[in-house]
Amino acid sequence: MPDLSTSYLGLQLKNPLVPSSSPLSYKLDALLHLEDAGAAAIVMHSLFEEDVRNEEQMLDRFLINPDAFGESSGHLPRHANYQSKLDAYLEQISLLKQRLSIPLVASLNGTTTGGWLQLGKEIQDAGADALELNSWFVPTDPHISSSAQEEQYLALLRELKAVVCIPVCMKLSPFFSSLPHFVCQAEAAGAAGVSLFNRFFQPDIDLEHLRIIDHAQLTSSADTMLAMRWIAILRGRSGLSLAATGGVHQPADALKMLLAGADVVHMASALLQRGPQALREVLEGMHDWMEQHEYDSVGQLKGAMSQQNLPDPGGFARAAYLNALNSFSPPAGVRY
Repeated sequence: MPDLSTSYLGLQLKNPLVPSSSPLSYKLDALLHLEDAGAAAIVMHSLFEEDVRNEEQMLDRFLINPDAFGESSGHLPRHANYQSKLDAYLEQISLLKQRLSIPLVASLNGTTTGGWLQLGKEIQDAGADALELNSWFVPTDPHISSSAQEEQYLALLRELKAVVCIPVCMKLSPFFSSLPHFVCQAEAAGAAGVSLFNRFFQPDIDLEHLRIIDHAQLTSSADTMLAMRWIAILRGRSGLSLAATGGVHQPADALKMLLAGADVVHMASALLQRGPQALREVLEGMHDWMEQHEYDSVGQLKGAMSQQNLPDPGGFARAAYLNALNSFSPPAGVRY
């Protein structure tokens, strides 16, 4: 029987399948079902910087200095049992650590340095086994260079690492001018791993009302290709743990990510669409494929198809683009 165990962020996991941050982590029952289906760890939903800062301002106004606004706030109710989002998050960590037997990765999402990152210490003290730092800057200012933008990410990481000793993973976007260089910088700044790639909800335009609208778009298996390429390139070029995220729906998706060099494979969209059964099916399919192809362990599988291990490393570089163009043929019945 193949050994599916793997190591991620210094944590020993029973297999590589880890549900990523999603609405499912709000629900204890959902997480218990995912654990029963075979999940090796859980990434919690994010605690957002904006929520923390907004609540700090509200507390300052209504609890610390309630008389400063006179009659304008006099009609507002006083909640003796008010629970902040931070308190609720810490309470959720404590509850999950009591009820789950698998590692728990908390998630912080923000873009600026400052006191809010001190919350990492409280999250650590509540029992989280690791932290995922989820950040993305929209570079709209033409006067800010890419190197300055990258330094903002590293400043966040350094500030967080100054207050926690649990491992920190950076969840990155694909929009770096030199991803391998940045990953090496993140490692030097204290990261234990990177998760590739962050999926963003892109704004759309409502043609009837001429306004910006947002709506969630779940992934498909086609979305695995970008992360698979970069994980294959990064494997062996740093000591960081590599997590693949985005588009894993079938056993083949997970197996390809592992062959490219991922240490773990995240799932979210498939779980939202099909429930815990999706994870169980992927896990069983991986097991069957490894038996059929005589792989004894995930360790033997991991990185076997990374760029460094390929006889033709160009397969993950520009040569693949040329080959794809030259090999394309139109579908049957279509004429150009």
